[in-house]
Amino acid sequence: MASPAIAAVVLAAGAGSRFTAPDGTHKLLAAWRGRPIVAWALQAAREAAIGPVWVVTGAAPIADSLLPPGTRVVPNPHWADGQATSLAVALDLAGTEGYQRIVVGLGDQPLVSSSAWQAVARGSAPITVATYRGRRGNPVGLGCEIWAQLPRKGDAGARTVIRRSPQLVEEVACDGNPVDIDTVEDLRLWS
Repeated sequence: MASPAIAAVVLAAGAGSRFTAPDGTHKLLAAWRGRPIVAWALQAAREAAIGPVWVVTGAAPIADSLLPPGTRVVPNPHWADGQATSLAVALDLAGTEGYQRIVVGLGDQPLVSSSAWQAVARGSAPITVATYRGRRGNPVGLGCEIWAQLPRKGDAGARTVIRRSPQLVEEVACDGNPVDIDTVEDLRLWS
């Protein structure tokens, strides 16, 4: 049996309003261990080699120089309406291009490993969720059979479907750390 067509999606569209750098730098573009935060997430998605890498953009311009080769920028003009709009943009593209599954991670999680992306991509349930020491995190794999159930507005993403239909969810243990870099203090703490 052939593997389903999978795309790796990095959500990087939000305003990052809790990150208040003195120079006004957007959190995804802030230097973390010598590179912008988003570059780490994109690199992990690319190194996982599960399929093409798409980055959904919005508030922050992400320079081509930060993109691994072959990364496709997918603009979300409605990014200010919540994370679900970025997920919807990725789902629409996946459906149009014939993908059966997407694996979704966040641009502000630089410690999520490529092996976590791979583990989630190997999942067989409609929803596959990475776990770290028993706690759910990202990335999350979403099969096409549940795309119509996912919200298209707000910030909930797949959480509402996961809560409503736990029988659709498979958890996979992953290495790495799903910490979000949301504030300047987070950046200092995890650097």
